[in-house]
Amino acid sequence: MENLIQIKNCSVSKNSVTILNNVDFTMNSSQAWLITGPNGGGKAAFIDALSGKADFTPLAEDSLAENSFAGNVATVSLEVAASLIEEERMRDESEYMDKEDIGRTGRQYICEVLGGSSKKGAPLPPIAARLETFPQVKLCGVEKILDRGLRYMSTGEIRRTLLCRALLSGCGLLILSDPFAGLDAESRRILLEFFDTLSHRQTNSDKDSGFPKIILCMERFHEIPDNINKVIEFKDKKVSFCGDRKEYEALVMEKRAKKEEEREKTKKAFLEELETIRKESHALAPEDDSTEESLISFENVNVGWEDHHVLVNLNWEIRKGIHWLIRGPNGSGKTTILELITGDNMQVFRENIKIFGKRRGSGETIWDIKRKLGIVSYRLHVEYRMVGGTSLENVIISGFKDSIGLYEIPTDFEKATARAWLKLAGFAGRENDTFSSLSYGEQRAILIIRAAVKNPKVLILDEPCHGLDEDYRTKLLDLIETVAETGTTTLLHVTHDPSEVRPCEKHILELHPGEDPMFKIIEEK
Repeated sequence: MENLIQIKNCSVSKNSVTILNNVDFTMNSSQAWLITGPNGGGKAAFIDALSGKADFTPLAEDSLAENSFAGNVATVSLEVAASLIEEERMRDESEYMDKEDIGRTGRQYICEVLGGSSKKGAPLPPIAARLETFPQVKLCGVEKILDRGLRYMSTGEIRRTLLCRALLSGCGLLILSDPFAGLDAESRRILLEFFDTLSHRQTNSDKDSGFPKIILCMERFHEIPDNINKVIEFKDKKVSFCGDRKEYEALVMEKRAKKEEEREKTKKAFLEELETIRKESHALAPEDDSTEESLISFENVNVGWEDHHVLVNLNWEIRKGIHWLIRGPNGSGKTTILELITGDNMQVFRENIKIFGKRRGSGETIWDIKRKLGIVSYRLHVEYRMVGGTSLENVIISGFKDSIGLYEIPTDFEKATARAWLKLAGFAGRENDTFSSLSYGEQRAILIIRAAVKNPKVLILDEPCHGLDEDYRTKLLDLIETVAETGTTTLLHVTHDPSEVRPCEKHILELHPGEDPMFKIIEEK
């Protein structure tokens, strides 16, 4: 069988810094590979080397670094999606125009690999008018969002657009990193069928499929397509397993059994340490003597642009101590609702929305509102990546200030609290590491503790487990439960994964785009 990639006795380095040592990996034409391992373990560096963003460096005379896909690799990941949104925000010229700059549309972005241009105002190539007829467009389910600005797409829609562009680019190798994160049930089903179809062709050496070879990368070993037959795992910056899927599955099951035995003990110690931190914080932090029961209310709220309606006549109230799950398909308006609350959607000022008893636009500042909110969202993650040189300690302290980055001298209390939370989350001794030096999943974990550090009235969690490995995910879900049990913080939680729904989230706002009404409120017993 033909070897497509052969790496023997090499290191992986970037900017002359060695990240991984002693890497051995061979992929032949009948294999479908999974790359996995914990956050910060080394997966991202290996993917970068496969895609040409890092180097395979020989360590001995008999070393090999052969990649038949060199220069012909596309990557679809949370990281790439975040970079695309950063780029669109940098290109935004709304303040210089007499109307809102919607930026590149999905159609224009996809056509950039079909002879089109990325320049502003550049005409679309003739092929743009036929995109809806392409099987790749139908396969990715992006026909209805082709003419929407990239900045107006949901997380799932952005990644489906990236996938479509990659499939049309003619790449030989497609690396899909955590492709199911943040996708609704239908999108997950479509993508899983898509991957099974392609990986079946791949493992049966179908060279004329017209589609690229695929390598899948996932933080957690779950929902793995059936046709994956090989696994490479990275842990502590080295290869910790490389071999057959069945052998790896046996190891995973053995590890899970041991972790379940230890989980209650670990959880108890974690919660005891967390309670100590919270008590110290309460003792030193200023008291909040407000008594309002109604925290947030929407009255006949309508949001959209041009002929696209996202929310129609939404009536909804969040009361103190009533925890909410918000669910619905990708693009149904979940993130829009959260951005109306945080003030990141300017249409809030024309609607009847009250935050902590005051109608938005009636004189309160954005800081008055954010002081009482803790936020974990994709948008916040993108914003923090733009100031990536901030130390981890300062990222956590910025949660007290509601700022992106830290621009004030922190107090001793804030420093001590930040270090305690970093230790709790497994970052002890790393307070001076920069945000940009972390893996995507580690960055997400840092933003979660940034949101929780000030004991907010409302904790907004928009797909908080994106990019988290099993250990971080378990710890986060335990943290969410604990925060809810305090009675001082109310949760608004968006997730597509039923296993992440907490028992306390008995009230559900369910969105149904295209239906009348477009929302349903469910109270579970």
